Amino acid sequence: MNRDTYISNEDWKKIKDFAEDKETPFLIINLDIVKKKYEELTANFPYAKIHYAVKANPATEVLTLLRDLGSNFDVASVYELRKLLSLGVEPHRISYGNTIKKASDVREHYEAGVRLFVTDSEADLRNIAKAAPGSKVFVRILTEGVETADWPLSRKFGCQADMAGDLIILAKKLGLEPYGISFHVGSQQRDIATWDAAISKARYLFSWLKEEENINLKMINMGGGFPANYTSRTNEISVYAEEITRYLIEDFGTDHPEIILEPGRSLLGDSGVIVSEVVLISRKSRTALNRWIFTDIGKFNGLIETLEESIKFPIFTERKGETEECIIAGPTCDSQDIMYEDFKYDLPLSLSIGDRLYWFSTGAYTTSYSSIEFNGFPPLKTYYIKDIE
Repeated sequence: MNRDTYISNEDWKKIKDFAEDKETPFLIINLDIVKKKYEELTANFPYAKIHYAVKANPATEVLTLLRDLGSNFDVASVYELRKLLSLGVEPHRISYGNTIKKASDVREHYEAGVRLFVTDSEADLRNIAKAAPGSKVFVRILTEGVETADWPLSRKFGCQADMAGDLIILAKKLGLEPYGISFHVGSQQRDIATWDAAISKARYLFSWLKEEENINLKMINMGGGFPANYTSRTNEISVYAEEITRYLIEDFGTDHPEIILEPGRSLLGDSGVIVSEVVLISRKSRTALNRWIFTDIGKFNGLIETLEESIKFPIFTERKGETEECIIAGPTCDSQDIMYEDFKYDLPLSLSIGDRLYWFSTGAYTTSYSSIEFNGFPPLKTYYIKDIE
């Protein structure tokens, strides 16, 4: 792979020097890149409120940086809520974006001062009405785009548009404030046109509810989906912004509703480099065409998004020379701990046990997915840096 595609020569030297004497595996997060990505997003979507998806990387260093930059936050649990509150984030900057939640969790959010809740079912909506009376609610709808998202978010979350309309009407009857519609077109979504179809569904619901029920919705939560820089090519964030803005104007005119974005991967992904070590290299038969490369990091200590080989992280080694397609697997005693078998990476034949592998664009959904003690392995060690000297 071409290393320059993922990291500048200057940043590479800094990462190398910082990592030299540290035991693998570990993740390095460059907070300056997080700041840059946040500023790029706000510059391209000046009309949107940013609600960082805390689940992408809930580290205190990340949360305090984004807090100070003015970000809002989307949480999926009371644990994320408590962490934000402990860091001084005001409750009006927090939305509860998980459609699956206990009534007691809704109550804790409400008592803390949170007033913005998502839903996609009648049972959950009634829980909100009881535990968080008078709150603003937005309904998540199902969307297309499964085939073009590297990490789809379909089926489990959201409901059909007609049911969304029913829930909005019920929310009003229950004394809640029907506030808006949300959707998520899939994480690492490479087809920008999927936003067009989702915004059109929202437009339909806005119009129908106003005409038939005299309900004026005020907000569209467009979720995340913006990409990090993995092995598959994607457009720049400016292209996403240009097209999505055009879709909004086509459906709503220049006076469009309040817009919320929930980025996670696009803010954190490119900031991270995982440094791992080759533990073993083997072949399974005398005539096997592919080597097995076993590393000290795998699905259970940071790389769960390689499940079904969905996210293809750029992998770099300093070894040179002739290459061969390899199968890459983790260190645990679990047969599922194979990252890439069908999609094979070309790695040098000179690669040896003890060599380091560098996994680029690993800042999002690695530490937060890392297991606590599977096979005794500790959670992924992480270093948060800025302006390395």
